[in-house]
Amino acid sequence: MQSAPKTKLVIIVGTTASGKSSLAVALAHAFNGEIISADSRQVYRKLDIGTAKLTKDEMQGIPHHLIDVADLSSTYTAVDFKNQAHEAIKQIAGRGNLPIITGGTFFYIDALLERSSLPEVPPNSALRTELEALTNTELLKRLQKLDQRRANTIDPQNKRRLVRALEIAHALGSVPEVAPKEPPYEVLMLGLVAQKEELRKRFESRARTWLQNGFTNEVRALLDSGIERERLHEMGFEYQLGLELQDGTLTEEAFVQKFIEKNWQYAKRQLTWLKRDGSVVWVYPEEGSEIKLLIENFLRN
Repeated sequence: MQSAPKTKLVIIVGTTASGKSSLAVALAHAFNGEIISADSRQVYRKLDIGTAKLTKDEMQGIPHHLIDVADLSSTYTAVDFKNQAHEAIKQIAGRGNLPIITGGTFFYIDALLERSSLPEVPPNSALRTELEALTNTELLKRLQKLDQRRANTIDPQNKRRLVRALEIAHALGSVPEVAPKEPPYEVLMLGLVAQKEELRKRFESRARTWLQNGFTNEVRALLDSGIERERLHEMGFEYQLGLELQDGTLTEEAFVQKFIEKNWQYAKRQLTWLKRDGSVVWVYPEEGSEIKLLIENFLRN
């Protein structure tokens, strides 16, 4: 008996500030789509400017899923994303709409497509206490000794992920590689090409826009609401720089320059991750008609 056809997904990947979100909105208008965010920080409420969340106006009436679904006092995991994204895809497809996934947390996308392992190793509070006292550099060195393969792909600035990887490696000897599985969906994965100089201009523009829109106020409000500084540090270099700005140890101009450099370092790591994936179809953001044709052919076949 012939199996039921798989649900079709369009996934848009690319470096930070490459234009993924705006392209996703345009394609959602063109193909009756709804967007699922694959961003490990946009899931948290109150992290708005510092995670580059789209405003309601920028969403242009397109439904967006898995944004503002968790409190900062909780920990949202890749397992949470996988389960909730599966449910969102089911609901979107059930309405006859096209699920469009976009975001910079490629580990989430790999988990959804059954391309990464999510071992159910329980938290080790004693080990976590020991590890959280270390710097990111010290954590990365420990992970390199235990599991060089995972160390090569992890974000070295993400302390939560470093601690979790070490926790798994201590329990299992290493972070297990995923066994090949049949993907649960039929996928067209589009990767946005962005040139270095163009990205750096976008990073500067984003930094200055954030300052104009009150990023310092957002950081202050988070602290005033009882969020610990260490928790904000876990939310990435943007909030680390925001804390320095708030403390007065960083000028606005120094913030802009550090923001550009750290985003470029992050973009290079993202490209390293993406280039290992031979399924990505690379496109230029300005090639709107060609991108739409790719999707039309994908949906037709």
